[in-house]
Amino acid sequence: MNDAFKALSDPTRRQIIQLLKDRDLTAGEIADHFTISKPSISHHLNLLKQARLVQDERQGQNIVYSLNLTVIQEAMGWFLGMIGTKGKGE
Repeated sequence: MNDAFKALSDPTRRQIIQLLKDRDLTAGEIADHFTISKPSISHHLNLLKQARLVQDERQGQNIVYSLNLTVIQEAMGWFLGMIGTKGKGE
C-alpha cells in the first residue's frame, strides 16, 4: 500500500491516473497530454505499474495502459478507514 501512496505523491502520476480514469490509453496517447519527454512518461508509467496502480497489455504494436481498480479501491478503503477512525473515542 505504501508504494501506491508514494506513486501518487507526484502530480504527473496523479494526472496520468486521471487520464486513465476515463479510458485506457497507449503510452503515446498519455504522452500527448504532457510537455515532458516520452522517456519521462515511461518512467512515471513504470512507477505506477510497480505500485500496481496501472496495468499494461500489449495490443499489436501498442502497449495499452489501464487502471488497476482493485488496488485503487484498496488504497481508498484504507484512506477512508483512517479518516473514519480518527476522532473515535476522543
